[in-house]
Amino acid sequence: MASADTSSAVPSEPRLGLRERKKIQTRQAIRRAAYRLFEKQGYDATPVDQIAEAADVSPSTVFRYFPTKEDIVLTDEYDPVLAAAIRARPVEESPVEAVRQGVLASIRHVIDSDIVELKQRTKLVREVPSLRGRQAEGMGESARMLCAVLAERTGRPADDIELRVVIAAVLAGMQEALMHWAERGQNEDLVEVISRTLDVLARGLTL
Repeated sequence: MASADTSSAVPSEPRLGLRERKKIQTRQAIRRAAYRLFEKQGYDATPVDQIAEAADVSPSTVFRYFPTKEDIVLTDEYDPVLAAAIRARPVEESPVEAVRQGVLASIRHVIDSDIVELKQRTKLVREVPSLRGRQAEGMGESARMLCAVLAERTGRPADDIELRVVIAAVLAGMQEALMHWAERGQNEDLVEVISRTLDVLARGLTL
C-alpha cells in the first residue's frame, strides 16, 4: 500500500446559514460544558440538568440536541467530513485506497480542528462501559453512510456484502487504533497509528 498522501485535504464546506450556525454553536456549547463537568466530577456523577445549567440552556434543549447523555459524547460531525474526503479522491483511485486516503485526510482535519475534544471523547469511551455499548449503534450508522459513498464510486449496491465487509473492517480498525492511542496516554502520533492500522487491512490481515 502506498504511503499516506500528505497533500490530501478535506474540501471546505459551504457556508451555513445563520440558523444552522446557531444550532451548531448550541450543540458545541452543550458538549463543552458536559466535558468540563465530566472531567471535574466524572461521567456517571454528572446529571443532564447540571450540563444544561453549565451550558446556559434548558434540559429540554439538551435533549432536543442529544436524546441521551451518551449522545453528548458520541454525537459528532466527523462522518460528513470523512464522506467528503473520500468523494474528493481521484476517480481512478481504487475504492479501498480512496477510503484509506479519505480516512487519513479526515483524521488530520479532526486533529487540526478539535484534538482536545477527540482526546476527551476517546478517554470517556475507553472508561465508561455504557458509552462503548452505545457506540456500536453509531458505528452502524457510519457504516451505512460509507457504504453509500463507496457505492457511488463502484456502481455496486450500497448493501453489497463486499462493500460492507471493507467498511466494517475499516471502522473496527479505526476504533482499535483509537483505543490503543488512549491506552498509551494519547502521546503517540494518531495519524501514524491509524496509518499502520490501515496497512494491516491492506496487506490482508497478515502479521
